[in-house]
Amino acid sequence: MSALIGGNDRAAVAAFPELQRLIDLRDASWIWLPSIRDGDLAEVHGVRTWSGGWADAIRVRFTTDAKGLRTDHAGGVVWSLEGTLLDVLDGLAALPAPDERGAPRLVKCSAPRDLWTP
Repeated sequence: MSALIGGNDRAAVAAFPELQRLIDLRDASWIWLPSIRDGDLAEVHGVRTWSGGWADAIRVRFTTDAKGLRTDHAGGVVWSLEGTLLDVLDGLAALPAPDERGAPRLVKCSAPRDLWTP
């Protein structure tokens, strides 16, 4: 987890149990990038890519401020959710894989600039 948030894993998870779910995503091949401002961790961005150019992404500022989305190969957003970290994680977990029946495919808008996607 040090690559995700730095420092002591146990102390961080004890203070913020939601971090365990981010660790689980990291262990499931999500890639994490920290955003540092004025020497402090301001937010983390995570991304998981799928075959066919699909990508899931998450931006976490705090346990009460997170955003998730899925984009198609052209950067069109087919699913998004803002809310608490747990809400967004639950939403991402409930999404079917892009090639599965019931997966969102209708583009709603272009991907925002404040949430990193590949």
